[in-house]
Formats: sequence, structure tokens, C-alpha cells
Amino acid sequence: MFEHLPHTSYYDRRNRPMGALLRARQPFLVRNALSLAGLAGCTLAIYSYTIRAVSQDDFEDVIVPDAPSKPVQQPPPSKQPQP
Repeated sequence: MFEHLPHTSYYDRRNRPMGALLRARQPFLVRNALSLAGLAGCTLAIYSYTIRAVSQDDFEDVIVPDAPSKPVQQPPPSKQPQP
């Protein structure tokens, strides 16, 4: 399927990253890690706030309907000959 991919200078023949790729990514490593930590922190804060806000609600204002009544069983229609 991918027998012949074009060779780039960032990966060797076994598709492992070479030193040039590692050096190119190095300046962004700390910034990317801080961005990840910030996004994960915001996500966890929103999630915990939502769970805390919902758990405080007692739902007394919600009207719960009565259980539905069971339908009356009707006998199956009798088979009468058609005139």
C-alpha cells in the first residue's frame, strides 16, 4: 500500500524521527505542554463546576407524571363469515 513514500529529511528510511525533526520541535515543546495543561485545566474546571451545580439541584419544581394506566384488554375480534 505505502511501499514507496517520498523520503523526507525529517525521517530516516525506517520512518523514525531524525535529529533535524527533534531540533525543529524543541522550541515549541514547553509552549505546547503549557497549552495542553491550560486546556486540560479548563476542561476539568468546567466539568467539576457542572457536576457541582447539578448535584445541588433537588428538582422539586419538576412535576413527575403519574404512572400510566394499563390499557383495558379487549377480546380478539371474532371471525364471522362475510356475506
